[in-house]
Amino acid sequence: MKKVVLSLFSLSLLIASCSSEEKTDPFAITNTNVGLLTKEVQVRKLDSVFVNDSIVKTSGQEGFNAGSEIYIFDKKGKEMLLLDPVQSFDSTSTIANIQVKDPRFKTAKGLNSESTFKDITQNYKISRIENTLRTAVIFIDEINAYVTIDKENISGDARYNTDVKIEPSQIPDDAKIKHFWIGWK
Repeated sequence: MKKVVLSLFSLSLLIASCSSEEKTDPFAITNTNVGLLTKEVQVRKLDSVFVNDSIVKTSGQEGFNAGSEIYIFDKKGKEMLLLDPVQSFDSTSTIANIQVKDPRFKTAKGLNSESTFKDITQNYKISRIENTLRTAVIFIDEINAYVTIDKENISGDARYNTDVKIEPSQIPDDAKIKHFWIGWK
């Protein structure tokens, strides 16, 4: 009888340790997550999401109120994310935009802050490209993302004239992403 109980106990431990529950990748970018951060997380809960990291807010307010920007640094002091809350000075606010600064954060298709334009075009459909004074802003609706590429990489009149539409063919494959943003507004 003891052997049967011991065998059943061992079998249940084995099954429990081989559980199929997936752990959230702390650096995965999806439509609803950037690492452990989700669309629903309120500013006041950021300290529990980034428990092993440092959180720095630019607001002069005491406590954990939403300021204009919130920086997330890892244990070694490397900047990982820049968060922009929906509502400033509201601790119940969620996050509207996230600038991804650490290349460890990446999409399932490998897009990260150090990717190139070719990485975008090979893996995603470009929704639109906007021409600003210094950058081309490339929108990727599939992952709620937008990236900027420095206009010094752009060929043709669009490089110097914001009224000229930028076509994907004007951006070289090796053009590096300047900024990588996730927009949850």
